[in-house]
Amino acid sequence: MTKRIKVAKLLDFDAAPYLDSEEAIAAYLTDILTVNDPALLATALGDIARARGMSEIAKASGITREALYKALRADAQPRFDTINRVCAALGVKLVAQAVHA
Repeated sequence: MTKRIKVAKLLDFDAAPYLDSEEAIAAYLTDILTVNDPALLATALGDIARARGMSEIAKASGITREALYKALRADAQPRFDTINRVCAALGVKLVAQAVHA
């Protein structure tokens, strides 16, 4: 007999430890962008910023650490300027790609 685990008892997944290279970060962001969910994008950028060091990313982006935490939480709707500055600080860029039907 298999023991059942309640969903409420599962730990939240933290992607930050796996975001240890530019390639991993780019792949993660590419997958997140395919979902087309702004809240998920903000959360993913927060994961990446935590992996790199939130203070370092805040300094490089010119955004205070507190404002960065606030802008990159799941319920936030950050402005494009904020996303662009965080991406630049992370060393990645968002790229448009033609969608083929």
